Amino acid sequence: MRISIAQFKSVLGAVEENFSTAARLIAAAQNSDVIILPELWTTGYYPTPVENFADKDGERTKKFICAAAKKFSVNIIGGSAIVESGGKIFNRCYVANRRGEILASYDKAHLFSFAKEDEVFSAGDKISVVELNGVKCGVAICYDLRFPEFFRKIALASAEIIFIPAAWSLKRLTPRQILTKARAIENQIFIVFANSSGKSEIINPLGEILAESGRGEEILTTEINLDERKEIIKNMNLLADRNLNVD
Repeated sequence: MRISIAQFKSVLGAVEENFSTAARLIAAAQNSDVIILPELWTTGYYPTPVENFADKDGERTKKFICAAAKKFSVNIIGGSAIVESGGKIFNRCYVANRRGEILASYDKAHLFSFAKEDEVFSAGDKISVVELNGVKCGVAICYDLRFPEFFRKIALASAEIIFIPAAWSLKRLTPRQILTKARAIENQIFIVFANSSGKSEIINPLGEILAESGRGEEILTTEINLDERKEIIKNMNLLADRNLNVD
């Protein structure tokens, strides 16, 4: 599977400019199987008051992602956007297939209280796993990475890859680099971390870096071999070896 991360730092509150940048980068990465955008790419992280920038029911974001996916026949993990739905504000990711159909959405479950996300967003309460090109793919958003039990739920839902749109500060780069490797190793999955601030990366189930970006705008592309994961699990199946009888 050929995966591309469209890494860019959105201009805060400049919605039109950000959509234009995303369109240009998707076009540049069109020869991929999956393209992933960063967290809150439509607005930047994050303008206030958020309700003034919220996409009502995600209509504009969904229309854009679906049109691009269909035009280039590519699956798109649509980063995330500020979405107003049912009177609440969510940090929401949409996933579109090659036919330009929305397969799923995911609302960020763990809200970063340090940045007061919990005061403006409502938390999601469900994991999201979809099939793209016959591969089961999970979605998490940024701060979710710090919660191993959340990733284990996605892994137990048979995800082979977890895609993570993020706006992770490079001031906290070291723990993030450790966490992406840890989540990959302990769940024996591929991790695709798309960070607006740079240093995006793609990690294999052994915790090895397959590709890593710089800090500026960039298309980071690599091929991942799903058979590699099968061979790793064949030799050492961590999920099967769990002892669930420990108090």
